[in-house]
This record gives sequence, structure tokens and C-alpha cells, in this order.
Amino acid sequence: MNISILVFGGDNSLTKLPDQIRNASAFSVEAIGNLSQAVSRIQITPPDVILIQASSDDSMELCHWLKEQTKLSWIYCILLEDRPQVLALRSECGREWELEMASAALRQGADAYIWQLPKEKTDYLPPEKTANEQLLLAHLTVGLRKAQKYRDLLRTNDLLSAIALFDSLTEWNNRRALEWDLPRQIEKARSHETPLSLIILDVDHFKKVNDSYGHLVGDRVLQLLCHRLRHNLRFQDTPFRYGGEEFVIVLTNTNCDEALVVARRLNRVVGEEPFAINSQLTINVTISLGTACLQPEDDGNGISLLERADQHLLQAKAAGRNCAIGCSGYMFHLECSKSTAAHLRCPSMGNSRQ
Repeated sequence: MNISILVFGGDNSLTKLPDQIRNASAFSVEAIGNLSQAVSRIQITPPDVILIQASSDDSMELCHWLKEQTKLSWIYCILLEDRPQVLALRSECGREWELEMASAALRQGADAYIWQLPKEKTDYLPPEKTANEQLLLAHLTVGLRKAQKYRDLLRTNDLLSAIALFDSLTEWNNRRALEWDLPRQIEKARSHETPLSLIILDVDHFKKVNDSYGHLVGDRVLQLLCHRLRHNLRFQDTPFRYGGEEFVIVLTNTNCDEALVVARRLNRVVGEEPFAINSQLTINVTISLGTACLQPEDDGNGISLLERADQHLLQAKAAGRNCAIGCSGYMFHLECSKSTAAHLRCPSMGNSRQ
């Protein structure tokens, strides 16, 4: 793992660092001397470790700012004491004074306080300087471990979040994922002035499947249904298991008429071929669908949009099931050769996709 180091200091701050840091491939080192630039860099691309030269202007301000950033608390901050006047007092004031200086630095937000003696021009390094450099390298190792643990935690949290938003039976996102995603889809559609629609669909007479064949067969029907639907969705369509045998599909950049075309196609591909549960059992399955498109008066969470699609689903069931009804009021039924129009006009937002 490569460790990212940000040095806050003057133009010669990098030359003060041990050669093991400046020349090692395991470290990626960058120097910044301006406080606002350093803050911006940390916020955009947080480093693993920050080395702050105490002699630099605003060094204590950066330590204090970093301490206040809860989301950046994993960054390991090392304050390097290189102020000549402080280094001169070190030999005079004794060990107790050194501890007081370290305590003050830690209170300001540093995770470590290390004395940085002037870099020698010869190959000879005094024992004290060698010890300080070894201490700095040891603290970099601590910072690396802390960064690694933080990244592992992020991966674990991402996995837990994915599990919480995932329906294991159908391998679709679940209702919680819809409640999280739909407001963002609505906001995006409105900001880009593009249409947005959704479909609510339900398996017709699904209770009879469970009652006749058992819940394991019912689960298999749902798996096969979702597999068939997924292979007949467009890449921009996002499916969710809403609950039980009910599903929602969010259609981006899709107006009312286009949503109904998609619903009709899904209705057809489900009903035209029975589902093979095993070598001895096949089951005919049909679905009812309701569509709706986003309106200017709809709320940002999508509740009214979902309710409108659900009302059209209820109309499809009342009309005999195995059909799709949408905002245009057009109904398509596999068993009928005629279509009806209720003319429930519902204009879409923005331009329709060609």
C-alpha cells in the first residue's frame, strides 16, 4: 500500500525530510505552503499523513482545523518542531519543558510531536538526530496502519450498505434502495429538465401459486420473473422489489407514452412463455402494470408519483389483470385484440427520448 504524505511547509520543507521518505517508492510526498490551498487539497483528496512544519505560518491553525473535521479524523497529523528559537531552548530547558511542548501540540490537534534537527551537510548523523528520524518513520508506520484500518472499515460499511439495499431472493434492489434512489432521480430529472417515469407491476393471482405449489415454488417464480424482466429492460432502467410479488422500475429520460410502451413490452414477454420451474412443472404467469410520469407538482420524494402509478395498477387489475395502464389511459391486454382509452391525460416533462 502506498502512503500519501502531505507536507505543510515552506519551499525547503521537502529537503528537511529523511532520505528514507523522500526517495522511497512506498511514499507519495507533496508539499504545500499556503493554508487555504492545503485545506482545499485535504478536502478534495485527503492524504494518509500530514507533516506540518511548526515554523510555517498558520501551522497551529491547520492542526486545529484538522482536529475539528470529524470526517477526516483518520488522517494522522505529525507536527515537526523545526523553529530555530525553540530548538535553541531545548538544551537549556530540560526534559520537562519538552513534555510541555509535546502536550501543547497534541492539544492543538497533532497526533505526534517530533523534534526536527537541522539537516547535516555531511554523511555523519548525531545519535539524537538518527533517533528522531527513526521516530518519524515509526509514526509514519502508525499512520499507514490507521489509514489501512479506515479503508477496511469503508469497504465493510460499503458491503453492509449493499446488503441492506439488496433483495437476496430476486437479486434486485429492495424498497429501502428505492426510497433512497428515487428522490435523487427526481432531482436529477428536474435539474436537467428531462422526463422521468416509473412502472409498478404485480404478479397476477400469485397467492394461488403459493397455495397450489408451496412457497418454494412461489419464490422460484419470482426469481424467474425477475430474470426475464431484467433481460428485457434497457440499460437506464432501474428495477426494485417493492414488496412481496410487487415491483417498481424507474425509467429515466422516459415520458408517459414511452413508459407505457415499456410496460406493454414487459407484459408481453412475461405472458407469452410459461415459466419452467423444473422438468415436470411449468406455470403460466401474467403481470399487471401501472405507469406514471413525473409532474411539476409532484413531491421530491416520489410519493405522489408512486401513488399515481399504483392507482393505474389498481385500474389494470380491475380491468381483468394481465394488462398495462398508464397516464395516457391506453390499456393493452394479451387476451384482447381491442384496446381502450380512458384519456387520463398526463403530460410529461421535457423532451422525449427518440
